[in-house]
Amino acid sequence: MPFRNRVDPFGDIHAHPARGLFTGNRGVIHDPETRTLLSRRWTTKAWIVCACDFRGRRREVMGRNAPSGGAGWTELFFLDEVTALAAGHRPCYYCRRDAAKEFARCFAAARKRESVSAPEMDAVLHGQRRAAGGESVGVGHIRSLPDGAMVEAAGRCFAIREGQPLEWTFEGYRNPESPPKTHAATLLTPTATVGALAAGYRPVWHPSAR
Repeated sequence: MPFRNRVDPFGDIHAHPARGLFTGNRGVIHDPETRTLLSRRWTTKAWIVCACDFRGRRREVMGRNAPSGGAGWTELFFLDEVTALAAGHRPCYYCRRDAAKEFARCFAAARKRESVSAPEMDAVLHGQRRAAGGESVGVGHIRSLPDGAMVEAAGRCFAIREGQPLEWTFEGYRNPESPPKTHAATLLTPTATVGALAAGYRPVWHPSAR
């Protein structure tokens, strides 16, 4: 039975056997005794995207990983970085420093600023995350969205790549049998992150998007 730690583009957490390219966290949201989720879905506004492989480190997923013997942060998993960004996460400054610095540069540029701190980004993103109560935002035109933005239509998720929608699943992307119509679509990716994508940030895609 898979652990409940797979994140969809809405930011919701599921039990699903599919593996993803990235991990990440929102703080401690699991019970290490039962290795199940608690009722809370975050303990910090710093929702980050981490590398699954970093300096050979190993963790017991949803176990006790803190030096004190406590839970440590709760490992969440994403199909790819496009999915993680849609859910409201951002690159980690520790294990993905170059990506984090580039994301911050693009995030700031979209807001016509020279720079922006991690806490400032977190505050903005937390107000826009669907899983944290952020409001739905309509789409002007799907083809005008930057690569890596994601939308929802009729309960399905679509990532935009070269102006075309790819339907998202836990296993990967596929060409949709019925593409979403702009008038019925809403953004999943926070608008601040869409701005960073438009300013040049290039997220990592799952191979199925090719």
